[in-house]
Amino acid sequence: MKVVRILLILALAYAGVVVVFESLIGYFQPAGQGTIVITTVDANGEPHDRVVSRLDSDGKLYVAANHWPRAWYRQALANPDVQITIDGERRDVRAVPVDSAEHERLMREHAHGIVFRILTGFPPRKFMRLDPR
Repeated sequence: MKVVRILLILALAYAGVVVVFESLIGYFQPAGQGTIVITTVDANGEPHDRVVSRLDSDGKLYVAANHWPRAWYRQALANPDVQITIDGERRDVRAVPVDSAEHERLMREHAHGIVFRILTGFPPRKFMRLDPR
């Protein structure tokens, strides 16, 4: 019984770390040289900005849903005509979910380390290609 209690406490502590880490990332939205801002529209027509990591591969631009909170990704699937801002320049693009072969290639090229995966709670990664409109 003591072992079960200890495992439960460890599981709850781990879940707490993941929730705090994901919440801080979502709140602060750290931006830098390797990030872009994607503007999606929700079901009510309201625009939402989200800082996401920029992934360049094979001459194309991609973004990935790397965290559990991913409303921006669902919004881009529902309305793929999105805008991105790179270095202060706003562009209209079409968000296209990638197929399995492209997904596997991107997973290899842009792998996350184990520390990041632990801190984020091992969310499934979903990639989207941003094609010019």
